[in-house]
Amino acid sequence: MAKNLRLKAARAKKDLSQQQLADAVNVTRQTISAIERGDYNPTINLCREICREFDLTLNDLFWEE
Repeated sequence: MAKNLRLKAARAKKDLSQQQLADAVNVTRQTISAIERGDYNPTINLCREICREFDLTLNDLFWEE
C-alpha cells in the first residue's frame, strides 16, 4: 500500500496534528499515523469523515493513479 502523502500534506496545510485530526474523526492518533504510512487501509466511512474535515473529495485524498 502506498503512503498517503496527500493526507499528510492536507493536515499540514490546515495546521492539524495527527492527534487533532484523530480527535475530529473519532479514531486514535495511531490510526492516522498508520494511514499516512500506508500501513492501514481505512474504511470508506472513515475516508469520508477525513475528507469532510478538509472539505476535499475522496479522489483528492485517497485516489491512487
